[in-house]
Amino acid sequence: MLSPIELFKFGAPFDELVAASKLWREKMKATLIRYDQDQGGTFGVLILDGRPFCSTLEPMDKGNVANVSCIPGDTTYICGIVDSPKYGPTFEVQGVPGRSHILIHSGNLVEHTKGCILLGKYEGKLKGNRAVLNSGETFRHFLSMCVGLTEFPLEIVEAARLKEVA
Repeated sequence: MLSPIELFKFGAPFDELVAASKLWREKMKATLIRYDQDQGGTFGVLILDGRPFCSTLEPMDKGNVANVSCIPGDTTYICGIVDSPKYGPTFEVQGVPGRSHILIHSGNLVEHTKGCILLGKYEGKLKGNRAVLNSGETFRHFLSMCVGLTEFPLEIVEAARLKEVA
């Protein structure tokens, strides 16, 4: 199936673009590849429909302890739409054993997350600490990519595992 962008390039009529866009969004697949972890947090890259979208930041792995740890990797979760009192419309990572209220939201530093996934355009430094930057705009862009979705699968992959397979 061609993406809406590819259909646009071929000159598809507007109604076909709208239909293709809706179908394309319903099938969105997200993969978070975690590539580094230190006191600054767990850093990764979010892939949407096979293309790198943004950088991510989560807390360090502390055994899936609520509010202080990233969630277990090498698993696929379902992210469902929620209306957070603090962040507004966003997506919640569901089905994490012993955990709830794990949101995808904006934030720059590991102290801005209590087990959630922060989105930023790229990794950098803020106040001398590792961070994801341009988070507000990146989060808004993420939400615009999800218009019409009520849920999507999120696969979390540890980069170390990718090296073992290769």
